Amino acid sequence: MTSMESESVATILCTSKQTRFNIATPNYRELDIDGLSIVVTSNAHSTAKGKGKSKIRSEGTEILSNASLRLKAGQRYALLGRNGTGKSTLLKAIAEKLIPGIPEETRIAILQQTEVSDAKAHETLPGTSASQTIREDGLVIEEIIERATARSGVQKEIQALSDAISSTDPYGPLRGLRQLQYHRLQKELFLRDKDARLRSGARGLQARKALFAKEKEVADMKLQWDQPDDEISPEVLAKETSQAADLLAELELQVEPTKVTETERRAKRILSGLGFSDEYMQKPVASLSGGWKMRTALAAVLLQETDILILDEPTNFLDLLGIMWLQTHLASLAEGDNAPTLIIVSHDRDFISLCTDILIIKDKDLTYFHGELPVYEASKAEKKLYMNKMKEAKEKQKEHVEKTIARNMKEGRAKDDQNKIRQAKSRQKKLDDRWGLEVNSQGGRFKLNRDLVGYYLISRAEIEVEEEDRPVRLVLPATTDLRFPGPLLSLEQVSFRYVSPSKSNKAAAPPFALGGITLSVHMGDRIGIVGLNGSGKSTLVKLLVEEAKPTSGNLTTHPRLKIGYYSQHAVDDLRRLGEPSPAGEGPKPPLTSLSLLTREVAGALDEGAVRGLLGSLGLPGRLASDVPLRKLSGGQLVRLQLARLLWRQPHCLVLDEVTTHLDYETVAALRNALRGWEGAVVLVSHDRWFVRGVVEGLVDDADAGGSGDEDVEEEERPRRRVVYRLRAGQLTELQGGVSEFEEGVGKRVRKLMKA
Repeated sequence: MTSMESESVATILCTSKQTRFNIATPNYRELDIDGLSIVVTSNAHSTAKGKGKSKIRSEGTEILSNASLRLKAGQRYALLGRNGTGKSTLLKAIAEKLIPGIPEETRIAILQQTEVSDAKAHETLPGTSASQTIREDGLVIEEIIERATARSGVQKEIQALSDAISSTDPYGPLRGLRQLQYHRLQKELFLRDKDARLRSGARGLQARKALFAKEKEVADMKLQWDQPDDEISPEVLAKETSQAADLLAELELQVEPTKVTETERRAKRILSGLGFSDEYMQKPVASLSGGWKMRTALAAVLLQETDILILDEPTNFLDLLGIMWLQTHLASLAEGDNAPTLIIVSHDRDFISLCTDILIIKDKDLTYFHGELPVYEASKAEKKLYMNKMKEAKEKQKEHVEKTIARNMKEGRAKDDQNKIRQAKSRQKKLDDRWGLEVNSQGGRFKLNRDLVGYYLISRAEIEVEEEDRPVRLVLPATTDLRFPGPLLSLEQVSFRYVSPSKSNKAAAPPFALGGITLSVHMGDRIGIVGLNGSGKSTLVKLLVEEAKPTSGNLTTHPRLKIGYYSQHAVDDLRRLGEPSPAGEGPKPPLTSLSLLTREVAGALDEGAVRGLLGSLGLPGRLASDVPLRKLSGGQLVRLQLARLLWRQPHCLVLDEVTTHLDYETVAALRNALRGWEGAVVLVSHDRWFVRGVVEGLVDDADAGGSGDEDVEEEERPRRRVVYRLRAGQLTELQGGVSEFEEGVGKRVRKLMKA
């Protein structure tokens, strides 16, 4: 066995165990890597060499330690883990092939939910890695085809070789061929150099030898390219002219019109499924909003032919039609030959139901479960209950045996009964050496010679009940007294249209975005608003929170109403707040969660109360006081925004896509907290599971970590629970709730899949 180490500019250090005797043909859709360790270090430490490597590990953040990464071909894995456990780091290490043991030939496509601070400078879209460069000055349809096929690169080679062959210079074809070969060898040299940098030990030596050989090959080709005409023999000229013509024919086959047409057809089908109209497909990427750019990046990834497909929160910025289409599309990939291996990170529990396996990153290790998430949670709870009962029974048995040993030793010594003394010593030996689990991993009776081969000081494993992570709990403050009853919010025949101030009054009035909306919200109500993108949900929300005024109709509010509004752009707004001061304004201390909230409460709460509120929402201690806003994750910024709303003790929460950026455990905690809260909730979300819990009051196993019996008492209080669908500016109550909306969207998805 040999250990290898890799280092990337992103300061991710990876080591794993590999055998040099594995001569089997690799399956590029599978990974089977043992002894995987991943450490993230700062840039200051990442350049250390030699003996400093052990110091790097001690100063870096360890993500995995001696873990096993096993992905089976064609399986669909849901990667679970709390924020901060290293999910994104693991996915990046896989995608960039930093982990020793991933073949360079493996085709890996990844969609990452990472923010790009300067998209124009980097020429990348939000959500793409460095290898997913998409030019923003191109059209959507053109750029995703280019990203998936590298068509422009092939066309450049065709153009260069064609110009060389058609030139009047008899040496033109030879020069064109050698130039193309030289540039290709340079690309291969880059890969060899990367391989040599990533490896150490015997394989590192082998990789460096291959690098030296490739460097010599590149140098020789450069000499051939620069070779004077008079030194080239007629035989070599004829041979390489023929080779140039053959290579040109091969390249032209790659951009054959039928293949290009098929690729374009697939691209349009994917874009349509993600919500792009024909008009949007022909728009420049730079003209799109952040959400549509993310969809463009997702389409580019889905169009690629790949062995391993990695999607990190792909449902962000998708409406339910896009989510259900993507879910159906990914499931359909398994029906084809050479189906890619899929890894998904998502907070949408309904979406990840398409996965066949669960991959959990916890305590610097990777564990696996074959089955869906509800089955995994039920199995985990059942195993914990079983192990607790077994441990309690074993402890009672041990206590009984210890009393028997003490009694036998006492009686044996008093009566000089050697049999009782030997019996007591034998039982003591069993307690010391053979006490523990009496069942094997298959559930049968444990046998030492079968289940634990070899010599061990202790022959049985201890009965260990897996320690659960501290459950995520979000505590919502009580509301203040309204003093007199009445609706909190009321819309009566409200209509709204967007009117541009630049247009003349004589111009034809634009159509209504919303028409004839009647809606009332009382204390304790749970109102869900569902609909596809563009149906007017955000417009309706802005009317409710009085960020927009009705064109006609009436909006009335309770005189003492306090409302908390979570915008779908809240995270982006907080990131802008946390940006450094512009040049010339002088240095300012970085804005933290504590400093921002302290400034906003303006003395209404003391520092202890502010810290308590932040801590109750998952931003405790130094995380609140020392970490600048610009360094907080998306999920942490969501918690901060909730704190900015809740300190006022609102009577009504209006939440527009609040689950975006949260991990699935925090989504479950928020769902549980909102379900039992005494105030009113108006919820806009594409997360079906979340809406079912908050609005419809559905309770399942995922709520076991909630507030317990108090929530049950709250649920017994009568509430008005209504799900509305907003379509074409009209609000309709759905008697069947979310399921009725889901069924209607499913029919459209099936039509799109057949197109």
